[in-house]
Amino acid sequence: MKAIRNCMARFGGMGYRHMLIGSALVVAMALPGCINYSFTGTSIPSEVETLFIPFFDDRSGSGIGSLNQWLYDECFNEFINRSRLRLANTPDEADATLEGVLLSYTNLPFSVSGEETAERNEVTIRVQATMRYDGEDEPVFSATLTGSSTFDIVNNPIDGEREAAQEALNQIAEAMFTQSVSQW
Repeated sequence: MKAIRNCMARFGGMGYRHMLIGSALVVAMALPGCINYSFTGTSIPSEVETLFIPFFDDRSGSGIGSLNQWLYDECFNEFINRSRLRLANTPDEADATLEGVLLSYTNLPFSVSGEETAERNEVTIRVQATMRYDGEDEPVFSATLTGSSTFDIVNNPIDGEREAAQEALNQIAEAMFTQSVSQW
């Protein structure tokens, strides 16, 4: 209360109610800028409206049958949900195509306990990805990208590996999105 009285005295006897209303107005004016702000930084050319994303060929030898589906889902989330692009059903309907190959998948010990047994493993995935505009010879980007994540091998070996693989693929999809929009 003492701080409020001091503040009121400082501002020439301005009433508590006026100060409260003023504070509410400042917050109300600042809030819309926080709510809808996007950090994507995309500047997609206006002529690029649709994107075709086929399933990436899986040459990783992971033994996980759904790995390319998980990568497709992550790419969809990055490119379609974070931009104004629409998904094309075929390459002929697309203004751009994102394609690639799952090159490798490893699941190796990351940290070892005092008894020299693995406590955490690390999943590392490498993907070769290329994005091209329809009718262009030069790609927008072409790169080999790597994602990795660790998981608890002792308490959560099966779900942990799946979650680590999905996190690694998310990192790769984010890198694809960042590299492609930085070229636009």
